[in-house]
Amino acid sequence: MAVLKTLARAAKQVLQSPGCGCGSSIVPVRFIGASPRQVASDASFHSVSFSETDHPRVLITGGLGQLGVGLAKLLRKRFGKNNVILSDIRKPADNVFYSGPFIYSDILDYKNLREIVVNNRITWLIHYSALLSAVGEANVRLARSVNITGLHNILDIAAEHGLRLFVPSTIGAFGPDSPRNPTPDLCIQRPRTIYGVSKVHAELMGEYYHYRYGLDFRCLRYPGIISADSQPGGGTTDYAVQIFHDAIKTGKFECNLKPDTRLPMMYIDDCLRATLEILEAPADNLSMRTYNINAMSFTPEELAQEVHKHMPELHVTYSLDAVRQGIADSWPMNFDDSNARNDWGWKHEYDLPELVTTMLNFLGTDSRLASTY
Repeated sequence: MAVLKTLARAAKQVLQSPGCGCGSSIVPVRFIGASPRQVASDASFHSVSFSETDHPRVLITGGLGQLGVGLAKLLRKRFGKNNVILSDIRKPADNVFYSGPFIYSDILDYKNLREIVVNNRITWLIHYSALLSAVGEANVRLARSVNITGLHNILDIAAEHGLRLFVPSTIGAFGPDSPRNPTPDLCIQRPRTIYGVSKVHAELMGEYYHYRYGLDFRCLRYPGIISADSQPGGGTTDYAVQIFHDAIKTGKFECNLKPDTRLPMMYIDDCLRATLEILEAPADNLSMRTYNINAMSFTPEELAQEVHKHMPELHVTYSLDAVRQGIADSWPMNFDDSNARNDWGWKHEYDLPELVTTMLNFLGTDSRLASTY
């Protein structure tokens, strides 16, 4: 202790000495929080510094999913690579890591998330972190924590810092008591999965924060999303992706839904563009905060007939999966998205013929390249 007191006295004498030119000035001290995952305010991601622009500063949570990576690519093209930060709790692939800023972020760690928003001057927050339907049903406790507690963290931080917040909803937010053909924006919902329940909760909490605190909350209910650059994950609408993989690989496809099961669908490019459009839409144009969006609605049989036009040798059979069929029968057959079209000019580009041609061209090219090595 004697040594510390001696050092303190010496420091005081130096600071007060006229020879140092400091007079009685105070030495500024920067206090840093104790979070082990804090991001310094002057952090340079992969040695690239953020530039000062008028563009939004975007953070995407749960960014390593199919939609997060695709949306980051679209937003970076529009606003500049370094203005869009992907975040997740998983390790990114090299191509994702080096494509632009990436940061570790756990939405259940409120302090860390708040530091990221403050230190990186975030203005738009896109919240994709969630446990989806099948995983959520297998671990309801975890789904409740991630999908609901995590959402509450996001809402509080977005409201505190005046962010524009986008949270996607889903076809799964509707239930067996909802009108199915078409399903309007406002109707009874009553889903029967924890994922669906958490999404209804997100819709209502977002709207509450908008009216109570002025939060700029925006939400789209996505239909089934079809993408050529990702493998099917076993979801109810994934048959519409699996058919293309099986058609090219084996020429055979076994569908686990009834041939007349109609569901709303959308190609991923339309989905990402709709998300950008709702984010950029003037607030005065929005008559509501949660919108249905749709592009097409088809059955497995109609999809198979369209694929047959390109691959007449494809053999399609049906083997019913009772669980998935039950889920599909509780979902909308067709989304009414007239409010999105009227309020902010939503218009899809991909119908069923364009979807099939795009998917076969993409996967067919990959298949032919693979066969040459």
